[in-house]
Amino acid sequence: MDGHGLIPLGILLSSFFTGLVIFALDEESHGLRTALNLIGATLKLALVAVLLWGIYHGESFAVSWEFLPGVRFALAADANSVLFVTLSTVLWFWTTLYAVGYLEGAPHRSRFFGFFSLCVTATTGIALSANLITFLTFYELLTVTTFPLVVHRGTPDALQGGRSYLTYTVAGGAVLLLAVAGLHHIVGPVDFVQRGVVAPFVASHRGELRVLFLLFMIGIGVKAALVPLHGWLPRAMVAPAPVSALLHAVAVVKAGAFGIVRIIYDVYGVENAAALGVLGPLAVAASITIIYGSTLAVFQDGLKKRLAFSTVSQVSYIVLGAGIRGPLSTTGGLVHLVHQGLMKITLFFGAGNFAETLGIHNVSEMDGVGRRMPLTTAAFTVAALGMIGVPPLAGYISKWYLLKGAVQSGDGWVGLVLGASSLLNAAYFLPILYRAWLLPPPAGRGDAPPWRETHWMLLLPPLFTAALVIWAGGLAESPASPLAWVKLIVAREYGP
Repeated sequence: MDGHGLIPLGILLSSFFTGLVIFALDEESHGLRTALNLIGATLKLALVAVLLWGIYHGESFAVSWEFLPGVRFALAADANSVLFVTLSTVLWFWTTLYAVGYLEGAPHRSRFFGFFSLCVTATTGIALSANLITFLTFYELLTVTTFPLVVHRGTPDALQGGRSYLTYTVAGGAVLLLAVAGLHHIVGPVDFVQRGVVAPFVASHRGELRVLFLLFMIGIGVKAALVPLHGWLPRAMVAPAPVSALLHAVAVVKAGAFGIVRIIYDVYGVENAAALGVLGPLAVAASITIIYGSTLAVFQDGLKKRLAFSTVSQVSYIVLGAGIRGPLSTTGGLVHLVHQGLMKITLFFGAGNFAETLGIHNVSEMDGVGRRMPLTTAAFTVAALGMIGVPPLAGYISKWYLLKGAVQSGDGWVGLVLGASSLLNAAYFLPILYRAWLLPPPAGRGDAPPWRETHWMLLLPPLFTAALVIWAGGLAESPASPLAWVKLIVAREYGP
């Protein structure tokens, strides 16, 4: 194993060993636990920066071990995996800082942060998996490590939400295992490679490959919250705010969306999937999910539940971009993997601040909150407007490329879906902003200086991620933007 092989392994181990050590700490070791969390997150950031620089300059990073004939544990980095692992690592750092402030004084912090670190290990393992077997292993590890976070509070509601989460994700994992075994039977060991591995088998196994594609979409679609596989997500909102942020922006839902991208582009290959006729139905399923999630969000008074149904809708933009087929739509879908993560984590940070500082859990309770918590509310506003698609924020860039891709491919109906979704986004976000900024606060909730609105560990993360939402949209054409990296991926996928 050379130094390049050590980088992806180190990215995993930086959070894995952090989690194991934290499990052994007693509840009073607050300073040591915080230091370990931040050291692990910082080390992972440094290793990912090396990976990002190397991939951009054409270097390769890979390591593997063969445990059984034809069964390899393999990690590797390509442009796709670097996109996801960079997003997860950056957001993990800020979620860690936020969680330390949010859970200060709460019980069972060592257990929480131990599983928190293992959850991120599983997520980065999904990103860096080089074949289906390794992907499946980390995909199931993600279920195991996130369940304790969902039920962390131990209340009846938390336990019920955890049971729902476990039922859906274990069933999805079983379907995914069946799909992996079926594809392995047809093509042998499946590595993730550009433009897929099934081309030689399309003519001879057309029917089987279609069925297996459906099984892959069901198995992975549970975590991606595709309708009707989404039922666990709103129920899991009983978890603490840092867990909600993790589920929606860093780990579970984003891992599902990334998994669908992997299957389409690096297992089947987009041209082979199109030849099999499976992309059109997938685009329809994504469109139904987009409209369904947005519609239900309008009618939720619970702030976190409204954000949960928003996630059901917004994550399917990524799937829609793959289903339309074409370089522009692919660009819109892949860049939304990053943009949605930045916007949604900002929203959940804000919702957590409102709940932790003022006891606000419902939209109907948000009157005048902008006067009491102006900086948190400003960050929330930026992310909400980005979700609606207001230029020049990040969400506008995603929707613009999806719309151009739909026009390019002749799928004009997609424009209607995007337009309807944006109107629904406005319908469930603008009333929140109206209440927060324009209605008077109730008696007893007066103004406060911005620097005293909440603990700095709760305030700094949403301000930083909101700034990233502005940067990703306003400077989208700069060489260092997420859009520029996605264009590099798409050029390789659709190039000669």
